[in-house]
Amino acid sequence: MRRVCLSLPTHRPCSDTLRAVAAEAAQGAREFGAEVHLLVLDSADPSARETHRETLAALPESPGVVIHHLDEAAQHRFLAKTVAHSGAADPDRLVALLLPEGISYGACTNRAFLIAESLGCASVHRRDSDSGYQQHDGIPVHPLAQELAHLGERAGVVRNRVSTSRLDPAQADSPVALVGGSFIGPMSVDLDEIRSVDPAVYEKVVTLSVPDDAPPLWRPQLVANAFRGGGNTPFAGDRTTLTRVSPAHVDMCNVALIREVYERLPLPPARETIGSDYFLLHAVYGARLPGVLHNRHIVNHHTPERRTDAGFLAYQVRLAKFFLAVPRLHRVYAAMAAAGPALLDSTGAPRTEAVTELVRANAQGDRAADIRRLDTLDAAFRSLESRWTEAANFLAERRADLLAEARTDMEEFALLLEAWPALTRSSREQGPVISR
Repeated sequence: MRRVCLSLPTHRPCSDTLRAVAAEAAQGAREFGAEVHLLVLDSADPSARETHRETLAALPESPGVVIHHLDEAAQHRFLAKTVAHSGAADPDRLVALLLPEGISYGACTNRAFLIAESLGCASVHRRDSDSGYQQHDGIPVHPLAQELAHLGERAGVVRNRVSTSRLDPAQADSPVALVGGSFIGPMSVDLDEIRSVDPAVYEKVVTLSVPDDAPPLWRPQLVANAFRGGGNTPFAGDRTTLTRVSPAHVDMCNVALIREVYERLPLPPARETIGSDYFLLHAVYGARLPGVLHNRHIVNHHTPERRTDAGFLAYQVRLAKFFLAVPRLHRVYAAMAAAGPALLDSTGAPRTEAVTELVRANAQGDRAADIRRLDTLDAAFRSLESRWTEAANFLAERRADLLAEARTDMEEFALLLEAWPALTRSSREQGPVISR
């Protein structure tokens, strides 16, 4: 029986989402005969965690579904044991990178990867707590159905199952490494207000997400498509494409990866940085591994916390850190794409050391360019006045830290990359975590 990990990290109350994802797990087990491990990595406050525990305990038993609900204390115990057993240098620092204070989109997924390894799972399927599922004819549209149908299968076999194939026939014997879709609903970042107030300022801000070397002819379209997801067209029937999946068409709340990818490569553990958790999508794309793109898009929504003053300011920090990370990350992405299949070893899995070298080579960056990026963001925010001026002041107070972290975030990613093979091996040797 295939064993898979359906992972939901959360730092907020999300009982409705837990019930919805549990239903997706049950469908996957029922229709595909898989053993689905629903992994809830719970960093919410004690009251919310207790509500989550009660929600999960009240779920009906579902054959083939195993629930793991781990608070941060349980996660820390697992990580400390795994890191110690791995023999990796600087164990305390590694644990801190895997379970940092504050929000880290990469770190929470890295924990899912390691726990999935300990459970003996063949794949990790990622969902988010601030999203839900579309409905079609009164039935939830679960991405897991497409993920389990194609992930890990030979591309030559999958070619006959999908709506369209754009994959090189020479890759027929390679396994499908990634299955993903996007989201529908509000923009994935809090920029819609800028777009409605001043489209010109919006363009200046979003241009910071575009690679510096993007051809001028492409830049307007890249800006127009940035953060837009799968649009607003509701699901009306499955459309699937076997292809080299562009990261621009996938959201991390709607993606599945085979273990051969995450066994070798973690995500950047940068704190308070959106977008850094898309690294593996770019690695798969750069290495030209087969993927399936589907249209079972997740429904994105903004939580009440995001609408508060504190939530708004916190998100602008995450956005600013992303804009500072863009040049470094895109240089690595370009280098991976240039290397292509040379990123892979003889088994077709990514070579950790090759990616580590690329990350180290691009850690320093250009401080003057970083300052110009923050200047652009500062001027844009101040031109809008109101709470955007407050956001500009908030970022200005943190400018020195933001500039320093742009470099250290990449250095810490390289450190984690170096230790990652030992950590995944240790996770497998440590065995499964405690389930509900």
